[in-house]
Amino acid sequence: MTDAEYVTIWMRPERPARGPKPTYSRAQITEAAVRIADAEGLEAVTMRRIAAEIGAGAMSLYRYVPSRDDLIELMADRLMGELDVTGLPSGDWRADLTRFAHELRAMWLRHPWIAGVHGVRPSFGPNQLEVIERVMGVLDAFVPIDENLALTAILNGYIEGVARDEADWAEEARRSGLKESEWMARNSSYFEQLVKSGEYPIFTKIAMEARHPRLRRDDQFRHGLERVLDCIAAALPSKAEPPVPARREEGQEDRDSQL
Repeated sequence: MTDAEYVTIWMRPERPARGPKPTYSRAQITEAAVRIADAEGLEAVTMRRIAAEIGAGAMSLYRYVPSRDDLIELMADRLMGELDVTGLPSGDWRADLTRFAHELRAMWLRHPWIAGVHGVRPSFGPNQLEVIERVMGVLDAFVPIDENLALTAILNGYIEGVARDEADWAEEARRSGLKESEWMARNSSYFEQLVKSGEYPIFTKIAMEARHPRLRRDDQFRHGLERVLDCIAAALPSKAEPPVPARREEGQEDRDSQL
């Protein structure tokens, strides 16, 4: 198919204008695909497997979803629909972006297989467009659109980098049965050898002095997120920051109550 002939899944009508009502729906097929990926990994998601899940003929599903690429787009957009972005922007940009960051990370952890498909190509499905409008709307009042894109990319890069690492460990644990802590313990002798060699002073500092790797994953994420938000704050005009309440002098509250 040439570029001129390509039609994105979002431009294809789900059902024909005429004829009988379809037996299945894209949403039904997508939900089945997500369930399979959650349980068995993305590699297990095939039309034949989905058909068995919903009791359909494999070839009949291609009338609803023409290709695997289309199916992946539907699955990715379905996951974006899990993000609660209602009420954004609220006027407090830092609180809004913090909320979004935790929502996005949590979604990745619920569906670690997304690490294998996210970011391969943009997919402007309805749920992703809603997220774009809401999240980029947070900074829209303060910076031009190009700066907004750059700052949002920094934030997304941090969230997805951390979440991808966690998702990769989750997938590895599913595949091998070996947890991250067990992998670290298994390689402890090698790490000790590297430290004792004296050839890797920075690695030694990381192993012996760094507090960050010893934090829980949630604490690591919050710590890094605060640094990223500080960087975004430095790029925003002063009007983006809420005014700091004036410090009340001792006894001021009593004097005010007497007025």
